[in-house]
Amino acid sequence: MSEIIKSKIVLNVELDENRVPEKLNWSAQDGGVNNEEAKAIMLSVWDSNAQETLKIDLWTKDMPVDEMKLFFHQTLVTMSDTFLRATQDEKMTATMKDFCDYFADKLELKKK
Repeated sequence: MSEIIKSKIVLNVELDENRVPEKLNWSAQDGGVNNEEAKAIMLSVWDSNAQETLKIDLWTKDMPVDEMKLFFHQTLVTMSDTFLRATQDEKMTATMKDFCDYFADKLELKKK
């Protein structure tokens, strides 16, 4: 019988009196992350029984719009990479990458 290994990711959210996020921190001990600050978090969880995605999308009220645009672009690029690894569907991945390029172009995002 193999040993069960568990890993924990912790998200901490500090809210203002209106329940708007003021501060986000996260930890992932296995990844060497300990109480690091974040300005935005997008978490998706697949509910197989309901066949739907459950989501938590949070950002602090001081998250700059230009950084939010970069965050979305980088998330879309990462999603296309993950889609390829999960499905091996190169044709759709290329289409997704084309959209990422279009998204960056329309928002006039500069590559660093």
